[in-house]
Amino acid sequence: MSVVTNTTTIGAIEAPSRRNTELALLAFAVVIPVFAYLNVGLALNGEVPAGLLGYGLGLGLLAGVAHLVVRKFAMYADPLLLPLATLLNGLGLVMIWRLDQSPRLIQRAKTLFGGFSPDAPKQLLYSAIGIALFVGVLILIKDHRILQRYTYISMAVSLVLLIMPVFFPAVNGAKIWISLGPFTIQPGEFAKIIIAIFFSGYLMVKRDALALASRRFMGLYLPRGRDLGPILVVWVMSILILVFETDLGTSLLFFGLFVIMLYVATERTSWIVFGLLMSAVGAVGVATFEPHVQQRVEFWLNPFAEKTWEQSEQIGQALMSFGSGGTLGTGLGQGDSDLIGFAANSDFILSTFGEELGLAGMMAFLMIYGLIVERGVRTALAARDPFGKLLAIGLSGALAIQVFVVAGGVMGLIPLTGMTMPFVAYGGSSVIANWALVGILIRISDTARRPAPAPAPSPDAEMTQVVRP
Repeated sequence: MSVVTNTTTIGAIEAPSRRNTELALLAFAVVIPVFAYLNVGLALNGEVPAGLLGYGLGLGLLAGVAHLVVRKFAMYADPLLLPLATLLNGLGLVMIWRLDQSPRLIQRAKTLFGGFSPDAPKQLLYSAIGIALFVGVLILIKDHRILQRYTYISMAVSLVLLIMPVFFPAVNGAKIWISLGPFTIQPGEFAKIIIAIFFSGYLMVKRDALALASRRFMGLYLPRGRDLGPILVVWVMSILILVFETDLGTSLLFFGLFVIMLYVATERTSWIVFGLLMSAVGAVGVATFEPHVQQRVEFWLNPFAEKTWEQSEQIGQALMSFGSGGTLGTGLGQGDSDLIGFAANSDFILSTFGEELGLAGMMAFLMIYGLIVERGVRTALAARDPFGKLLAIGLSGALAIQVFVVAGGVMGLIPLTGMTMPFVAYGGSSVIANWALVGILIRISDTARRPAPAPAPSPDAEMTQVVRP
């Protein structure tokens, strides 16, 4: 006995988009900063702050617009990236507003600059511009692989951005800013994204030569001389940035990003060894004749030295603020980190979090950055094309290096670099560039998580005979 059945081709099962999950997480990412804003107001004045409703509506509106764009143009994107970035941005706004209320900072600004202008409203405007750029990235870049076409153009643009600050006056000893009328821009924040695009496109083409053509020496696979060219060029460029702009943070970020991407592309530990050796040689060489770098190293080694206290006071105050926070912190709005001075809401804003949230709060705060990096690495693993893998790991690595460099400098682990904490510290260039970074990661994750289209049915497979005895 036989049975003949008809079978048809079944399409791919629709994968969940996780957009409702993202919306629920966004609600928490807005409520937590609003609750923190309320706590700061009650701690400072004993009453609900007048701007609470406006702040909550503003942050909720920005988050809602970003969510709707992701739902429309990146339906399958990672559901955690946008809420995590919103949470950091919201907490940063709260802490900047908290420092704006400090009588000591207000009086110091009036004494030094002849007046005081609150920074929280400007930071909210920068956040809105950053989310607008985030929206533009998702709408204009339909596929991240389009960026591969601009590999060498991105190299030229990044070089221009890194060189431009040389022609502008130094700020606090470092040439990392360019002035355009009333506005100042830190081009290094945008250069890290463009450099990651160049490295991804270049290494995708050259990775086989860098990985396979090598010599074994003392257990390490050393690259051939001709393949050392790219890393030597990047090393020289990072040293030149350090020499002419005295910008330790950007040079560390620039060179560290390239070494990370080299290792991921080639899987050769020898590149990490070479990278560490070359960075150590370059740093020691520059520190021997560059006074600004020598000064920062001296402040790092002896932040409480009496002879240099006037210059290293901010570092000493930051370390004392961490100590006074203890395990659970003094409470939002109840710390004294405003003693740090004018850099309390930019370079040293992490010390305010450390004092008022304590060790436990700092661990949770840094864990948020860790989650963003982890989701970026997960996106790199899920990406189906080598360019997307390298770009996702490069952007994630750039964020991780920047957080380490800033946190390490403020906590006294490494010399202070002057970079800004992503999403949190006051500064338009930083928040705008990092929203663009998150936008690119979301675009890559959408492509990686999007289900493959169902294969077209074959006419020959429309009718299949299955014979059962």
